[in-house]
Amino acid sequence: MKVHATSTVDAKKTKLSKEDALKLAKQADKLYAMKGTKTVQVDLKKDSPDEATILGYMLGPTGNLRAPTLRVGKTLIVGFDEGTYNKLFENN
Repeated sequence: MKVHATSTVDAKKTKLSKEDALKLAKQADKLYAMKGTKTVQVDLKKDSPDEATILGYMLGPTGNLRAPTLRVGKTLIVGFDEGTYNKLFENN
């Protein structure tokens, strides 16, 4: 798997708020959110979830964007699960 970042933000130094999370979500078609062992896939265009639902997947307990968060094309990936990463990046 070869993935190259075009830009990075240090989550310890730069806190991204719910407004930032919603801005990212509006630029995406799909959202994958991992919490623990559970992975949720949401089609943001087809399913049209409300803001509260999107923020529930994207924000941590502090109210800031969860890390790691990746934007790959029109896909947002929030949280980390090695199996999900392998599945999503197997063609890269």
